[in-house]
Amino acid sequence: MNRNGPNHQSNPAYLADSSTILQQGIGRNRDGERVGVYAVCSAHPSVIDGAVQQSIADESVLHVESTSSQVNQFGGYARKTPRQFADFIHSIAEQAGLPAQRVLLGADHLGPFPWRDQPSKQALEKACELARACVLAGYKKIHLDASMPCADDQAELAETVVAQRAALLCEAAERAFQELPPGSLPLLYVIGTEVPAPGGASGPGEGPVVTTVESIRRTLEHFRTSFAGRHLSSAWDRVIGLVVQPGVEFGEDEVIDYERSKAHLLVTALPQHPPIVYEAHSTDYQSSSALAQMVEDHFAILKVGPWLTFAFREAVFALTAIERETVNGKAVRLSQVREALDAAMLRNPSYWRSYYHGDEDHLRRARAYGYSDRCRYYWHEPGVQEELSRLVANVTAFSPPPGLISQYLPAEYAAIRAGELELNAAKMIQHHIRTVLRIYAVACHPNP
Repeated sequence: MNRNGPNHQSNPAYLADSSTILQQGIGRNRDGERVGVYAVCSAHPSVIDGAVQQSIADESVLHVESTSSQVNQFGGYARKTPRQFADFIHSIAEQAGLPAQRVLLGADHLGPFPWRDQPSKQALEKACELARACVLAGYKKIHLDASMPCADDQAELAETVVAQRAALLCEAAERAFQELPPGSLPLLYVIGTEVPAPGGASGPGEGPVVTTVESIRRTLEHFRTSFAGRHLSSAWDRVIGLVVQPGVEFGEDEVIDYERSKAHLLVTALPQHPPIVYEAHSTDYQSSSALAQMVEDHFAILKVGPWLTFAFREAVFALTAIERETVNGKAVRLSQVREALDAAMLRNPSYWRSYYHGDEDHLRRARAYGYSDRCRYYWHEPGVQEELSRLVANVTAFSPPPGLISQYLPAEYAAIRAGELELNAAKMIQHHIRTVLRIYAVACHPNP
């Protein structure tokens, strides 16, 4: 593939800015077209590189979002501030030839979640600081999420309180927008109170309850009132999405699939004022047909994250098996990727302990293979990175036979045979990630 991508000048629509394209897509979806957008919720370099290449291939918007825990003014677990994250995304896009106006940065779960163990006043002050940092870094789509109780709150917040706090965050974002150069594209907002927890379910349960029509009406009224109370009528007109629960979720070893019949009332009750669509979180691991149905049913904004790093892990583990068959017995040290990864997870269990349950043997498997993909928090560890580099070097130096690639990476084998993919470890990893991205691309754009 030409890394500079297609001739963008041949397609005038390709030169439109990402915010405009998002709003146009929302309008088309509301008019009954199966058109949507998927948001890549990840900071992993291989995932972002794959997403950029997929956007180039599809001539679509690269929509990337970061959560408040992942990226914030203190670095977050991705160890990046909003400005650093924005520069990171734009750098990869620019190197690949993706025009800057085709990149849409979003803030996911922007609110007090990372500081919820602090009193609400301090937590919200930090959340407002994060809103300002995101806007000044060029984020254009803001998901306002103040649904979580803080240290001095009751166990569950009233919807009015959630809406009032979201309006406070919106006000901070709008004030920051005033500091941007004249002509800057206005901010777009997503709201909601029935917001799934970031990262999937943290334990076994009966499954999510589909949002009711009455809940939607009540939520919109609370938010409209709260926005009006802070003189945010202009921002209210730029609310494009409402987070609802369509009945999908994933956890350690379970995926709860979309059932169209259960979401039927949501589809028929799509709000008219404001003219919004639904945003669906935790859509990872859904089937291609389910995702297509969701877009048809006005869940026009689909979030995906763990499935992409899950695919990265699949490819890496497959390459370690290929490495052992190819390099074993030679005067070269084999990589120890899985061992280094598990050691890092055991040294710091804070990112996975509450998500996985069972005896030690079960936990060992879950850490590596669980749908929750909590190992994604550890790939950046220096020891893990060292072993990954060794793996790529070994597979590159000792070219594996085609039959071995067919055994462990059959999709990549087929692409190599067809002349569409180089026999290169990094390229095979990217290709494997893009198998997931293509599912979302087809669901959102059936006729690219």
